[in-house]
Amino acid sequence: MGIDLIMTFFSCFDSQGNVIARCQTSQEIEVLKRMGRPIAEVRQMKKEEAVVCSLTGSPSEFDQDY
Repeated sequence: MGIDLIMTFFSCFDSQGNVIARCQTSQEIEVLKRMGRPIAEVRQMKKEEAVVCSLTGSPSEFDQDY
């Protein structure tokens, strides 16, 4: 029996389609919105993208304001 260690990550985009944050939970996304980040769209990352994100650091390291 294997353990699935792939976590779910979300990419947050501004209205121009630029990635402005990567988050692991909807609560993190809401905090960023309350902080005034211009999040226009949120998309769940593909499993292969999430693996890279989880191996290279935490999502909060991508968003320097959080």
